Amino acid sequence: MKFKLLLLPVLIALLTACNDDKDSTTTGPEKPVTPPASNGALLDPSSKGDIAEFGGATRLKADRAEALKASINNRQVKHVILFIGDGTSESEITSARNYVEGAAGYFKGLDVLPFTGAYTTYSLDKTNSNIDYVTDSAASASAWATGTKTYNGALGVDIKDNKKTSILKIAKAAGYATGNVTTTELQDATPAALVAQINKRSCYGPAKTLNDCKNFALENNGPGSITEQLLTTKADVTLGGGAKTFDETVTAGAYKGMTLLGQAKKMGYQVVDKLEDLKKVQSADQNKPLLGLFAQGNLPVIWSGPESTLNGNTLPSQKCVPNAAFTASTPKLKDMTAKAIELLQANQKGFFLQVESGSIDKQNHAANACGQIGETVQLDEAIQVALEFAKKNPDTLIIVTGDHAHTSQIIPNDSTSPGKTVKLLTKDNADMTINYATTKEGSQQHTGAQVRTAAYGPHAANVSGLLDQTDLYFIMRNALGIK
Repeated sequence: MKFKLLLLPVLIALLTACNDDKDSTTTGPEKPVTPPASNGALLDPSSKGDIAEFGGATRLKADRAEALKASINNRQVKHVILFIGDGTSESEITSARNYVEGAAGYFKGLDVLPFTGAYTTYSLDKTNSNIDYVTDSAASASAWATGTKTYNGALGVDIKDNKKTSILKIAKAAGYATGNVTTTELQDATPAALVAQINKRSCYGPAKTLNDCKNFALENNGPGSITEQLLTTKADVTLGGGAKTFDETVTAGAYKGMTLLGQAKKMGYQVVDKLEDLKKVQSADQNKPLLGLFAQGNLPVIWSGPESTLNGNTLPSQKCVPNAAFTASTPKLKDMTAKAIELLQANQKGFFLQVESGSIDKQNHAANACGQIGETVQLDEAIQVALEFAKKNPDTLIIVTGDHAHTSQIIPNDSTSPGKTVKLLTKDNADMTINYATTKEGSQQHTGAQVRTAAYGPHAANVSGLLDQTDLYFIMRNALGIK
């Protein structure tokens, strides 16, 4: 047994190396490593039994070499689904797992992917090209969207403001269907990085762009505001919030004098704003792209709970509750993911889809543990939807990651913290204190730690070990066989 365990890392390394050495111009190996109907094995990382007993808390039930070997293949990919948990690193996943599934439990989406690793998230300083160890969401998303490091606040441009083409635009040009789904405003950094090339992430609409992003305004022969670029990029399916910006008036170009919503309709977009209307949509393509606007700003979070305060861990532990602001007409992330996949798969060549649970980050900024945990659950549920699709469509690559680390930490219940804390009662019927201490007042801050990556499907073996965010761009592009 000791001999087998010693050989296991070598076996996996050799298999991965063989996979990586294949000519990138081919569509796949001559002899597929896995049967055509298989997409490899998902993990079952549940604990074995009584966690207080010898070996009871262990999650490794059998040698995983065969499961990993069955998952390593270089078959041509038809569909790529990229999941982003904004502000989601190991700490956010762990606290959510503890609360919802218990310490010995596991998420059925986040925790079952066979290949895992981490990537670096640093950005660059625009003034001197030095390293900025703590990225924002704009530079972060631009890195995997375009394969290029940039400065905080920038979308789809390099540190010299040269425009870079996103993976979504490249996939669309190659004939793939494309989708962009989020729980935030559609103009927010993560979804915007796929459609916009602009020097400030805040330039949502025409007026702001003309004032703050002059070189990118339509009046100056630029590509326009983030919302204008979203419309002209014309993904087949675009779902999220941010409706208020669509009420703004276009100030230049062919649609001058119209609202952005009017422009969308003039361009042929199907516009929906309720879950029941989303369910009724039968098709979406370049002739009739789908635009879902389900909130004026960000979509409401699904959970609420006790407020984090100074010395909050001295108070009795509490439970999270459903958020009353989340109504039946608002789609959950899993609903939007399911509809996007349903519509995009009609394209015979395949599709690229990005799905973001964006308010994990926003609730982290607000030191709202229950809001943060609920949105992590939303991410997990959406991944489960995609995994069901991938099981039936083995030419699907699923990648799951976060864009940057954040402030929340699990700390001892009796700790004295200079920051805000809150104590929750978990599924284990145990107290768990979550701490927010990057600032005493105002918005909590991002942190610079590396972030978990995970993948399932063809080419998933590349999403292992230590990567950089820019690696994801090349992994996805090469998997789809596009340049």
